[in-house]
Amino acid sequence: MWLVDYFSTYLYGLKYVAVFIAICIFVSSLDDLLIDVVYWVRYTWRHFVIFKRHPFMDAKALYATPEQPLAIMIPAWKETGVIGNMAQLAASTLDYENYHIFVGTYPNDPDTQKDVDEVCARFPNIHKVVCARPGPTSKADCLNNVLDAIFQFEQRANLEFSGFILHDSEDVISSMELRLFNHLVNKKDLIQVPVYPFERQWSNFTSMSYLDEFAEVHGKDIVVREAIAGQVPSAGVGTCFSRRAVLALVADGDGIAFDTQSLTEDYDIGFRLKEKGMKEIFVRFPVIDTSKKTWQLTRVLGKAFRASQVICVREFFPDTVQTAVRQKSRWIIGIVFQGYVTHRWSKNWIINYFLWRDRKGVITNFVSFIATIILLQLGLLWLYQNYWQDAYQFMSIFESNTLLKDLLWINLFFMANRMVQRIYFVTTYYGIFQGLLSIPRLFWGNYINFLANWRAIRQIMMEGNPHRVAWDKTTHDFPSIGGENRSRKMIGQILIERNLLTSEQLNEALIHKTHGIKIGTWLVHQGMITSEDFARALAEQGEVDMQNIDAYQIDPSLIKAFPENIALRYAVLPIKNEDGAMMLASESVLDPISLAALSRKLKSKISYVIVPHGQVTVGLRHWYSRKKQQEDPRTLLEIAKNTGRISAEKAAELWAYFTARQFLFAEVLCALGRIDNASLAAVLLQHEKTDETLGSFLVSRNIVSQETLDEALALQKKLQPSMHKLISEAAR
Repeated sequence: MWLVDYFSTYLYGLKYVAVFIAICIFVSSLDDLLIDVVYWVRYTWRHFVIFKRHPFMDAKALYATPEQPLAIMIPAWKETGVIGNMAQLAASTLDYENYHIFVGTYPNDPDTQKDVDEVCARFPNIHKVVCARPGPTSKADCLNNVLDAIFQFEQRANLEFSGFILHDSEDVISSMELRLFNHLVNKKDLIQVPVYPFERQWSNFTSMSYLDEFAEVHGKDIVVREAIAGQVPSAGVGTCFSRRAVLALVADGDGIAFDTQSLTEDYDIGFRLKEKGMKEIFVRFPVIDTSKKTWQLTRVLGKAFRASQVICVREFFPDTVQTAVRQKSRWIIGIVFQGYVTHRWSKNWIINYFLWRDRKGVITNFVSFIATIILLQLGLLWLYQNYWQDAYQFMSIFESNTLLKDLLWINLFFMANRMVQRIYFVTTYYGIFQGLLSIPRLFWGNYINFLANWRAIRQIMMEGNPHRVAWDKTTHDFPSIGGENRSRKMIGQILIERNLLTSEQLNEALIHKTHGIKIGTWLVHQGMITSEDFARALAEQGEVDMQNIDAYQIDPSLIKAFPENIALRYAVLPIKNEDGAMMLASESVLDPISLAALSRKLKSKISYVIVPHGQVTVGLRHWYSRKKQQEDPRTLLEIAKNTGRISAEKAAELWAYFTARQFLFAEVLCALGRIDNASLAAVLLQHEKTDETLGSFLVSRNIVSQETLDEALALQKKLQPSMHKLISEAAR
């Protein structure tokens, strides 16, 4: 009997704990119910009134806004095997051209640097930034280094980025994301798109609990927050800041935009910008492919037709309890404890309400876990009392308390509502199977949040100050993109493998080549390899075919249909158009960004071949040059042949020699070191919209001086043979 007495005493104490926990849940649930009511009232009004008057905006409207320069900032510490694939996939799939990716690395992380270097070699708009201090520092510190590198690049390329976009190394970016940011960046200062975690095995409750939380928060809570308060917390990924916002942050931080003492600098920035009166928006913009009959499929799976196709960020989240607890404890310290120190209660009661919602987790995470433990005990008591013969009526201790009974019934309703809301928002994007699984995952998520809360408090107690807690990086996974990231072979290596050069000859060439001319061009110019040899090496490097062309024999109707600005911008010539697919000729390997841009601009499938050096150059001068030649070299050669000054065989020989030694002005500038390839690509995008010659454009925009222009033109003239002189020498 003494055991029964002790146990009864314990249950009496548990009853009062249960009353207290039930009151806490009731208060928190009222808060959540308010958000639910606002969301569904707003949803109903917009569905039956607003959208009846104003149809949904079509994704095609995003193309009407001219492409502005956008910069993507990616911090990377110990991201080998992740950052390279992420950058490659982004650069290959984004439906946009006028953007650059800046990856922040650390001097003591050579493996990540190597990964980024390999991608930079293939994509001219990806730039490696090496932070000033060894890592790991913090995400904010890395972003500050990246931002400084962006400003330096702006000076070199004489451009100003309109938007600055945050992403992590594990992000998979929607192809239309930059189109959306480009459309809004002149109207809004902080633009946030939803984050939807990738699915793992259904049994991985840890990773999949993130799926449930983000589906509801980014499907409902942030929508209501933006509608009521006009304030949007950045998720740290899929966030675009306007130039005005970034400059304001830099000025506010005395040259430093991101708070290096904060573990959640992205959350912090949303409030800083709101205090400055800047406009913030959370955008759920669907891109619907009307050519595919997806409606029936999405209905069967339970997905919402529009909500399941929104522009969003996809990524994998931690799949072990330990890594999830580490990540969430960092969020709790940054948002709750550091956030309270940095952003105390304001004079705006609406902002205070959402600050309360952000911070109440430090209480409700404990409350939810304790409530689960109490619920488990009450369930066992109920089973004992109903299925054990002559059982003690322990449940009467709780049933006698009217307040507790009423609270339990009310909270049961609230809990049912929570489950319905969770199922709905998970189902709209992931389907009904994941929606139903979100219920058992709800309890597992409570357990992880409890552990994260406990770890966060323990870390703060150990350090004595939330700002002293060190940045705790999360290990990232990246989805397979169909093969390993391949580094590009160097041209010299290919020439050696083809037995066209020895290592000694290549080293000699690198030492003695003429300043202002690239190594491949110089090798051809010196007769060490033929232009065909060099073209085959380039074709192998780019994994495309090689062929010879006569640019003067291209069908004039094909040239007429091919815009001049595109031909000069990408240094390509159209050579064939079959079954709606355009084949182009290029003297260099075209990166996937340029190929995708060409396909969009020409509204056609694109393929290309590498042709020997000079063949595209003479073709561009013949068909498109904005500065017309005084005398066409081909015409001079034909006259010399027809008048008998030289033979037909000699004429063909001279033309091959002349062509192989022609090169574009932009190549000279890059080889002279006056402008790098990445800056040149940005400059050419600006130049494409003008009628000026490239040289005049560069000088007028102060990208190069008149002296540099004259130097490059003089070197180009010196290295390129004159057809007059070649004919005269051959006729002697």
